[in-house]
Amino acid sequence: MAEKTYAGKTVEVTDEGYLVNREDWTAEIAAEIATEAGIELSKKHYEVLEFLRKESAAGTSLSIRKVGKSGIVDIKGLYQLFPGGPLKYSSKFAGIPKPASCV
Repeated sequence: MAEKTYAGKTVEVTDEGYLVNREDWTAEIAAEIATEAGIELSKKHYEVLEFLRKESAAGTSLSIRKVGKSGIVDIKGLYQLFPGGPLKYSSKFAGIPKPASCV
């Protein structure tokens, strides 16, 4: 585990950059993590992130299909919002653990 500073707050992250403690998450931290990945977060991004946080807190297993059925964004839109790994990046930005389905 390592520590990183985002939005003036030092947080613990995994070797892959996922927050260790979901309680450390803020919208500002999400924005800085996304900037490192070359993505600027929009309102739609945050809607997806909040959905993922809610589902993860409920213990729901996450998948691209589940996000696509959320009514927030379809699967094609999810790939456009988070290119190169939609569930991997969206989970990282949402401050939740990396889903088991991501390699």
